[in-house]
Amino acid sequence: MDAQWDDLKVFLAVARAESLSGAGRILKVDPATVGRRIARLEDAYGTAFFGKSPTGYALTDAGQRLMGHAERVEQAMTEAADEIGGTSGGLTGQIRIGAPDGSANYLLPQVCAKIAAQNPDLEIQILALPRVVNLTRREADMVVAVSPPNAGRLSVQRICDYKLHLAGAEAYLRQHAPIERVTDLKSHKIIGYIQDMIFDKELDYLRETGLTDVDLASNSVSVQINWVRQGAGIGVVHDFALPAVTGLRKILTAEVSLTRSFYLVRHADDRRLERQNRFAAALVEGMRAEVTRLEALT
Repeated sequence: MDAQWDDLKVFLAVARAESLSGAGRILKVDPATVGRRIARLEDAYGTAFFGKSPTGYALTDAGQRLMGHAERVEQAMTEAADEIGGTSGGLTGQIRIGAPDGSANYLLPQVCAKIAAQNPDLEIQILALPRVVNLTRREADMVVAVSPPNAGRLSVQRICDYKLHLAGAEAYLRQHAPIERVTDLKSHKIIGYIQDMIFDKELDYLRETGLTDVDLASNSVSVQINWVRQGAGIGVVHDFALPAVTGLRKILTAEVSLTRSFYLVRHADDRRLERQNRFAAALVEGMRAEVTRLEALT
């Protein structure tokens, strides 16, 4: 049984990573070993589960059929580990959270640090990506999203609202023309997202201000905030990020005040996993408290 489950874990890793090297990184083994394990599995079943495509390893029809069975076995094994291991002590194992880089850089580290301190045998990974994290491919166990998904067998929990405002570096604001109304921004450098790389409509902040021309653009919130900090121009900044970036000041707060929400997204089947439920509850509670605390400082 253990050998069969080990082979299915290799199969799932290749299916999700779509490459031997990617699966090897997940499993912490070399790609050649992954290839041998897949060959052994295919020999045992007498069929090919993967075909080589221009983008990597793609599931064949037989692979697609095995995928559903393998995921059910994975779910059952995880549930068994939770039940046998008990839930009275601290959390153990590994949990990976996917998140946009704004929350991943300025919010999740301190929240997860507290959870880790209370659960010393728990390994927490934060996957910061300027795109939607794919739960179907198990890129993460759960995702902090800025809008609720509308497809897939997913569980969605609203975490909290958060605020964003226009901001500039104190030195920049002293040295450039006063900004007393939104129309004054036309004479200033504007910092924002690369328009065709905005992966969620909720991130299209500047459109709400009527500003469509961006002088300095990046797909990363951290890059944008660093540009603002360096005095390169004016940008939209999360209120919860401001305490971590010295020398910035919010402007036009009466005219431009944006509210967005965070959501915790998980596989629907994972709601049966007590370990993940406990972690999710701690994460949600921690994020709500930390957003409230940081926004009160601005």
